[in-house]
Formats: sequence, C-alpha cells, structure tokens
Amino acid sequence: MKFVDEVWIEVKAGDGGNGCVSFRREKFIPLGGPDGGDGGDGGSVWLVGGAGINTLIDFRYTRIFKAPRGERGMGANCTGRSGDDLEIRVPVGTVVNDADTEELIGEILQPDQRLLVAKGGFHGLGNTRFKSSTNRAPRRATKGTPGESRRLRLELKLLADVGLLGLPNAGKSTFIRAVSSARPKVADYPFTTLHPQLGVVSVSAHRSFVIADVPGLIEGASEGVGLGIQFLKHLSRTRLLLHLVDVLPVDPESEPVKAVRVIEDEIRKFSAELAGRERWLVFNKIDLLPEDRREAVCRDLAAKLGWQGPWFAVSALAGIGTQALCEQVMAKLEEQVALYFVP
Repeated sequence: MKFVDEVWIEVKAGDGGNGCVSFRREKFIPLGGPDGGDGGDGGSVWLVGGAGINTLIDFRYTRIFKAPRGERGMGANCTGRSGDDLEIRVPVGTVVNDADTEELIGEILQPDQRLLVAKGGFHGLGNTRFKSSTNRAPRRATKGTPGESRRLRLELKLLADVGLLGLPNAGKSTFIRAVSSARPKVADYPFTTLHPQLGVVSVSAHRSFVIADVPGLIEGASEGVGLGIQFLKHLSRTRLLLHLVDVLPVDPESEPVKAVRVIEDEIRKFSAELAGRERWLVFNKIDLLPEDRREAVCRDLAAKLGWQGPWFAVSALAGIGTQALCEQVMAKLEEQVALYFVP
C-alpha cells in the first residue's frame, strides 16, 4: 500500500431543517391553533481514530464529505428528523489543521478518539413556538441555520518512542529488521526505504517500545535534494533518537565524522526542537572491522566528534550489540516515564 502522510479534504455539516407553519384542522375543533413543528438539527462531522489504519491514502480518492441535513418540521407538532452525524476514520497520530487559517483544530492520539471538525446547523422553529396570549395564530417560523463548512489539512505523524536517523545505507532498515518484526526493504543501494516504517521491539515480557525508521537524509535535503526532509515530522513525537553511522562506508563522502555533521546540520535546519532532542550515536557495521579494533575505532570517532552523550557499537546484520542497545533504550524510556509521574 502506498504511504500518504498529508492530504487536503473538505467537510460540510448538514443544515438545520426549517420550522413549519401549520394550524390544527379537525372536525368539531374550531380554532385549533398553531401546530407547526420544529425542524431537525443537521448532522455534524467527526474525525475518529482508527486502530487499523496507518496511511491517509483513502483521502486521495474521496476528498469531499457531507453530513445529512435535518428534515423540515411538519404539522401536528411533528419535529423533523435530525441528520445523522458523519464519522470519518483516520489513522492514530493525525494532526488536523484548518487549511485556510492554519489554525490547529486538534490531534487524534488514541483509537476511537473523536474530534468535532464541523458542527451541524441548528433546527428552525415551528410556529407553535411563537404562540402567546396576544398572538394566538402566529404565521411565523424560522429557517434552520447552515452547517459549518471547512477545508482541512490532515497530516499524519507516526507515534513512536524511538526514531532512527542516518544517511542512506547506514543500516537503519537492517537494524529495525534485526530488533523487531518489521520487514522493510533492504538492498545494497541508497534510498531503499521510501516511506516510514514502524516496528515493535519486545525486550522482555510486558516491556516493549515502538521504533520508527524514516528515509535516509543526504546533504542538501532541506533544499529538496534526495527525498527531502518531509518525513522528519514523523520523528517529532519520539522521545529518543538513535543516529546510525556506518563505521566503514564504501563511499568516501560518507566518512563517519562528516556523515554525523551532515545529519546534524539538516536536522537543525528542519527544527530546532528536534535538533535539541536527546540523541544517541550508534556505530553500525562493526563486523566489517577486526574484532580487536572495533572498540578503539568507535572510541576514536566519538572523540573526533567531541561526543558527550551515549554511543554504542553494533552490527545489525550480525546481531552484535543490538540486544544490549535495546535494553539500554528500554531503561531510558522507563526512566522518562518514572520522572513524568513523580508527584
């Protein structure tokens, strides 16, 4: 299935039904009086979180959504039927903005969560509502109010605990395959990952976290080079970033120290908030180095970078160090949760 993470749609709530002007007409009941009923309310439009949906592709084909209007009132004090609400199911993680004003309307963060995006019109009043001691035969009724109409921009931001960063062919897809059940495409050429991938990493019983892999960045991505940076928004909700670096790249342009600097620069251009997120360095493909040189090479790279945070040496393909890294990540996430709930 094609991955789509941003669409524009139009929603129109139902108009309220008009009130009715009617008078009671029955044999042997003279001067029956007004009996015009109210109209029905128009249906509203709601967005609802769908647990089994992970893309916005359906909205590429259906862009206009209309809720039914309320029926008009009738005689004998009969109220018109209200229009049914229209529910539109969207992926969990969808951000909803007004396309014309750029106002943030809300976010869908839980399955079955409901968000009102267009309110149905209010019903019109029948002439029964206007009778009084001085106006016993009112010929007045009101029309229903129009339902709200809006153009919306839906933007999907994946919900993950950990995000993967790195140049193309840094081994991100291989890593996520090694630690989870996700099966992204892996090949020996760049840009094999064309859209974000999610995987669940199970560390032990009842201890797991969600990891997200986005397409690799290259220098100039912020100016639209390569796949650009449009997928970095999927890392905005992560709590920890893992920056994968190929310790022995075939391409001299991907020299480890330069590779780290390139990614840091592109992230900084994209978002200062994301650039300030906690990030761990992961030196990948250490199986290509002699076993007695692996620690020294990685330590030397960290020193050249002036790296002060945690760093790890792994081989996603050979499974070296991946379990220990996942244990450390799980401990960090649990520590963050514990700090959050401290009274």
